[in-house]
Amino acid sequence: QVTAKTAFLFILPQYNVSVPTADGELVHYHYGLKDLVTILFYIFIAIILHAVVQEYALDKINRRLHLSKVKHSKFNESGQLVAFHLTSVMWCFYVVVTEGYVSNPRSLWENYPHVYLPFQVKFFYLCQLAYWLHALPELYFQKVRKEEIPRQLQYIALYLVHIAGAYLLNLTRLGLILLLLQYLAEFFFHMARLVYFTDENNEKLFNVWAVVFVVTRLFTLTLYILVIGFGLPRVENQALDPERGNFFSFLFNNILFRMSVLLLVCLFQASMMWRFIHFQLRRWREYWNEQSTRKRAAAAAVSAKQQAKPLKRDSGYHENGVVKAENGTSPRTKKLKSP
Repeated sequence: QVTAKTAFLFILPQYNVSVPTADGELVHYHYGLKDLVTILFYIFIAIILHAVVQEYALDKINRRLHLSKVKHSKFNESGQLVAFHLTSVMWCFYVVVTEGYVSNPRSLWENYPHVYLPFQVKFFYLCQLAYWLHALPELYFQKVRKEEIPRQLQYIALYLVHIAGAYLLNLTRLGLILLLLQYLAEFFFHMARLVYFTDENNEKLFNVWAVVFVVTRLFTLTLYILVIGFGLPRVENQALDPERGNFFSFLFNNILFRMSVLLLVCLFQASMMWRFIHFQLRRWREYWNEQSTRKRAAAAAVSAKQQAKPLKRDSGYHENGVVKAENGTSPRTKKLKSP
């Protein structure tokens, strides 16, 4: 029994609370320091799953493709993220549908703070934190190049800050919708990269990703404005109460603070759109340069072929350096002998 309690501390979420409802009681959860132990356990699980995907899927494909070192590293990165994003999108979509966050958008801010979480919501957040924390030691295990490490660290830190912020500030419902939109766009991007590495002439999925990216940015910005601009300011309990998980809802009554937050959100989304536009412009420039190079190469091949054609000769043929007619007679005029 002692070992079972210790095992449950690592495997299952802690801090369960019975919440009375009209139909009886429901078991919900809140966060605490013991969550770090559970996250640590699932970090090791994530490392094992990472190794399984690498060994039994990505390495076998890499042997067939014979990619360069740079493409090999990017292929492994995108392959791991495709598996993770696909799993997270399906899991997150299931959670938001079953919990009714999509059918009832008001639930994103009603009864804030959302201190008590359903089991699947808390378990989802713990697994997300475990995955992005496991990505740190994977930088060493995967022998990522030094010039790639700053970009990878920035990428991991942004996800950790957003996920941990939503979890600790009791904005888990809003965080679920935002993660669903972000993971959906990221899935198409890394899937497009995998297809491109296998066939460099196939860039159709990049066009699909471009559409999905723009749509998800618009939904994300709309959701921020709806929740921060209109939802949270209408919450009944506006007093600062850290013990009950109410950290900053009272600040949203201040229009200056609310507008400042929305401005920061808009600037962040605008920076992402700028990077997206810059990426698309660079991609189109490379495409047109490649097309112009192919046209010049084709024109040079045609001109070379024309120059290689044999010159048209007069009728007749040469024999021992003398041109002879078709009937074998010499084309030269014969001199008449004098009588």
